[in-house]
Amino acid sequence: MRNDAWTVDSYWELFVDGTVIESLKGGAQLLLHHPTPQEVVLECDRPWEGNTSGYFSVLQDGKTFRMYYRGSDFDVRRQKATHPEVTCMVESQNGIHWERPNLGLFEFGGSKRNNIVWIGKESHNFAPFVDANPRCDARARYKAIGRSEGGLIAFESPGGVHWRRIQEKPVITEGAFDSLNVAFWDEVLGRYRDYHRGFRDGYRDVMTCESDDFIHWTKPHWLDWGDAPREHLYTNAIRPYFRNPRILLGFPMRFVPDRAKVPEDPYPALCDNVLIVSRDGLRFKRWLEAFQRPGPQRERWVNRNNMPAWGLLVTRSVLPGCPDEISFYSVEGYYLPNQIVRVRRFTLRLDGFVSVNAPYSGGEVLTKPLMLQGERLQINYATSAVGSVKVEVTDPRGNPIKGFSADDCVEMYGDEVEADVRWKDADIRSLRGKPVRLRFLLRDADLYAFRCA
Repeated sequence: MRNDAWTVDSYWELFVDGTVIESLKGGAQLLLHHPTPQEVVLECDRPWEGNTSGYFSVLQDGKTFRMYYRGSDFDVRRQKATHPEVTCMVESQNGIHWERPNLGLFEFGGSKRNNIVWIGKESHNFAPFVDANPRCDARARYKAIGRSEGGLIAFESPGGVHWRRIQEKPVITEGAFDSLNVAFWDEVLGRYRDYHRGFRDGYRDVMTCESDDFIHWTKPHWLDWGDAPREHLYTNAIRPYFRNPRILLGFPMRFVPDRAKVPEDPYPALCDNVLIVSRDGLRFKRWLEAFQRPGPQRERWVNRNNMPAWGLLVTRSVLPGCPDEISFYSVEGYYLPNQIVRVRRFTLRLDGFVSVNAPYSGGEVLTKPLMLQGERLQINYATSAVGSVKVEVTDPRGNPIKGFSADDCVEMYGDEVEADVRWKDADIRSLRGKPVRLRFLLRDADLYAFRCA
């Protein structure tokens, strides 16, 4: 387990892996949710882009969102790339409307009027991030890794536009690397983490290693999937969850080589993406059901489509007065002749990956022993007009604590991402630092997360 895994404080505790659950009773069950499709936010229709543009990464720097990606095009008939691969960048202030800055850095087709930030072999899968290491030099506030001959090359940049190799020699050499390999600063671990492509027993799989300085890395280890069956995981898209960095979430594209749907698919196969979760960065729970299905669009039933961008953004809801939501981006139109890649935005409620769900007949979930460290207990929940949520606090043996029984709890109903739980005559601060369990009683409701802030 990662440090303080059982402390409930200002970080939101999710049910994505069931780790905090002792038992589910009645009709309560863990329910995987799915992102809702929204608008196309980017069409890769410039001469330096094309129908194999891919390996998208999204991040936030201050008030600006950025998306990095490979500009690439492939002539399916001739089985040949039409131009060299380049790394591009677009920017947005809201996660919906994206613009190509005219950077003037690299020439393409006789002009520097483009949004290219890097040209070279590493452009195949250049993956940047904003370095959250508190000791990071301002000249290296952005970092990236990209594949070259012999392994992964480390990059740095002061502002995410002008990049340089930190050294010419690869920093990670054990692996396959022909995927979107990613790295980031893990504030809980206090080190850099890398997740990259490898092949294990004939399957595309994921390896990880760690570093203190982004140059010297530990020997890679395979991720542990528990008893989940072997599947091709084409990418991994792993990052700490922004509402709880103790939880690592990933959205690998699952590659199914023995199925085909569209006759003109140049390389028949199907893809979707799945949810993976870890508390220690090595052992992962993998949901076997798709997080994002291909859906009704024909072009999403083509090889290497439904590839998620690496990263999640918090964006304003399009519904007036509603809470912020998560924007999740994935690819469509990849590889099809006479088409271009499009990036479509999908949305999900905050913490809305997995809920404890109960029907009208009711259900309950009891947590494992927890230590509450804040001044108020909050939940992220949704009910029907006749549904409800109540919270009971018990001792470690499951006995209700006086003043905190279900009968003492003020019934909650509605749809809120940060709602205070109240009891008639008791204050949660009196239990701070003491081992307790939480019993949530649900009726026609979903419970997504809780915290003690």
